[in-house]
Amino acid sequence: MKSRPLTLIDDTDTLIEYSAAMDRMQEMWEERVADQRPDTLWLLSHEPIFTAGARTPETHFPAPETDIPVLLTRRGGQLTYHGPGQLVGYLIVRLQPGEGVVDLIRDVEHRIVTALAELGIPAERRDTPPGSELLTGVWTRDTGRKITSIGMRVGRNVSTHGFALNVIGDLTPWKLAVACGMPDVDMTSVERELPGQQPPTMDRVVATIATAFEAAAAPSPTP
Repeated sequence: MKSRPLTLIDDTDTLIEYSAAMDRMQEMWEERVADQRPDTLWLLSHEPIFTAGARTPETHFPAPETDIPVLLTRRGGQLTYHGPGQLVGYLIVRLQPGEGVVDLIRDVEHRIVTALAELGIPAERRDTPPGSELLTGVWTRDTGRKITSIGMRVGRNVSTHGFALNVIGDLTPWKLAVACGMPDVDMTSVERELPGQQPPTMDRVVATIATAFEAAAAPSPTP
């Protein structure tokens, strides 16, 4: 992995409505394009929502009577779920020379694998067999479950969107739709992969992810 120090914004103390987050992310993207902000990792959690990439078939959507809203997005990837107990990381970064969006996604996968190992969960990224649905994300090595979804977009050489790591809480919403374009995928969480143990707090997971991504809060301005 290439070194890529990031400025950390930690907004995990509250749930942020998805559309409001998209508006803020667009502002961050415009600032990064104009070199008015450094490469940034924004950590947060969303109110319950399904989001779908442009290639998501309607047959993968939840039933119309499902209470959780569905929103179409401009990111890559297919349908995913966001909600309480999940850590979302949006990366607003300028691609390095010779780097493409797939390279960035691979880098994100490897960093999440490193963070999960620190939390006691062996994990791995997967290569996509020819003709199969793109295996973007991170899986647990021992149980073969998917623990992190990734969907990104690059415009004017600057990325938006990012990853969603399930930490604690209810996994039932994942069963209401076809997650990640894979009908048989078994979505899991840090809590589920550590049975019989006290799961790490969200604060610890945030700190572990921040370390893996070389992310630190910007210093306070000098008075």
